[in-house]
Amino acid sequence: MEIIRARDYDHMSRQAANILSAQVILHPDSVLGLATGSSPIGTYRQLIKWYEKGDIDFRRVRTVNLDEYVGLAADHPQSYAHFMRVNFFDHINIDLKNTNIPDGTNADDEEECARYNAVIRKLGGVNLQLLGIGPNGHIGFNEPGDCFVKGTHKVELTDATIHANKRFFDSVDDVPRYAYSMGILDIMQAERVVMVASGENKADAVRDAFFGPVTPRVPASILQLHKNFTLVADEAALSKC
Repeated sequence: MEIIRARDYDHMSRQAANILSAQVILHPDSVLGLATGSSPIGTYRQLIKWYEKGDIDFRRVRTVNLDEYVGLAADHPQSYAHFMRVNFFDHINIDLKNTNIPDGTNADDEEECARYNAVIRKLGGVNLQLLGIGPNGHIGFNEPGDCFVKGTHKVELTDATIHANKRFFDSVDDVPRYAYSMGILDIMQAERVVMVASGENKADAVRDAFFGPVTPRVPASILQLHKNFTLVADEAALSKC
């Protein structure tokens, strides 16, 4: 495990963007696993700046996103499909046909999970997976539990995750209670994993995940076993380590 200590959020974002840009420049047809939430937005903004300067070309890149809320259509303003377009895809030259996100409108969870697993297999897996970390140690929507769930699955969100995400909705009652999430197996099989973590509110999760035991009660802790994992975190997120 490699830890890159950043001064602040902006420095963290640039450091993570350096790793992603190098991946795309060296391997233009890379499969990138992408995350949503506030943590990676700065990384996406930096990549957009480099694209606008002509430093990066995304035409051949394929992507798979970690998760999507169940019940939200792709054009819903709080869907992760919408998030990715607004914060990244609409600002670079990626072919949207090469982007993949779980279909939150598919009410048949077995069918949707099987479909998304097949998408990942067809792409040959993920070359570089970008992650954030939830306050309870979740990655994607792999919540704390009794075991690590391997494949794409439907998740009942914990109260902690619902309350952490309520800032994006009009009220906590509007936050979906379920999501589709890529499983731990697909994350662990990525050739490289990069996590961004920023702020004091992530300090407990970072400490428990990377300076404690490997346990499904802290899903991110499994990354201690990944052969090529990099944590890019600012001083605040590392303040309890």
